[in-house]
Amino acid sequence: MAARLAIIVSTSAGSDEKKGLERRLEEFFVSRNRDARIWVANSGDEVPDLARRALAENADLIAAGGGDGTINAVASVLAETGKILGVLPLGTLNHFAKDLGIPLDLEQAAQILVDGTPARIDVGEVNGRIFVNNSSLGLYPSIVHGRETLQDRLEYGKWPAFLWASLSVLRRYAILEARLRVDDRELVRHTPFIFVGNNRYQVEGFNIGGRTTLDSGWLWLYTTREIGRLGLLRFGLRALLRSLRKDKDFDMMRTKEIVIEARHSSRLRVATDGEVIVMQTPLHYRIRPGALRVMVPNTKVESRGSAIAS
Repeated sequence: MAARLAIIVSTSAGSDEKKGLERRLEEFFVSRNRDARIWVANSGDEVPDLARRALAENADLIAAGGGDGTINAVASVLAETGKILGVLPLGTLNHFAKDLGIPLDLEQAAQILVDGTPARIDVGEVNGRIFVNNSSLGLYPSIVHGRETLQDRLEYGKWPAFLWASLSVLRRYAILEARLRVDDRELVRHTPFIFVGNNRYQVEGFNIGGRTTLDSGWLWLYTTREIGRLGLLRFGLRALLRSLRKDKDFDMMRTKEIVIEARHSSRLRVATDGEVIVMQTPLHYRIRPGALRVMVPNTKVESRGSAIAS
């Protein structure tokens, strides 16, 4: 018996485009003889409520159609429930879909909801908030906050706003003074960024930002000691030239838990899967192994043998 399927779509498209997308999905699943309940969220705030509604209606497979923020919102509801997350990549970067091997073409991604295979993957957590990709402090949350301000108040486009916010943040170049407890180690860092990945990220070469596994059961911490703007540029070049791990000022380690305290603030901007909120410190990070079931291509499972459990 086919799993009961619910789809929650949240995109930045206009109302006509959303209606067109809804019709395309309806026609696709009718052609596959699958009954799919489709909801279109009018805002990102509606997504978790719709996911909880789908859960209450006992859908077995609940798909998120949107960017990584939308996927995070649905995954946060489904973690530890045993229900399966589906992914329809409709965002700009679609990091999570790429790491799972899900095609960016809508119909190809939708086909995986029909004939894919469920797999268990890890999720990260910071102060109770889940992330499927990563969480960061320092430069990136400040840039995203600035971008959102420019978009909301001055009606900038996303990428122009991101560029101007980046220039503004780099001009101020605030340094985060933090104490980190990583397993049995304690680190004190004056750093422009702290990055925590759900599983290991590629940090060198031209495939920076990708992951080859999402079920290792480890968080990965990346940070650097205090470097100026030129040092940050050299840092980027060393990453491209694959010599970053030899950099004495760069920390990269795997761990199960991290506790972060800020020296001069009890509240910090924290990015989780591209969404920024203010959190009370200390920040307590932990890994939740196998907490989320997700539908992936059959080839993804076959290529990894028994590394992914259903």
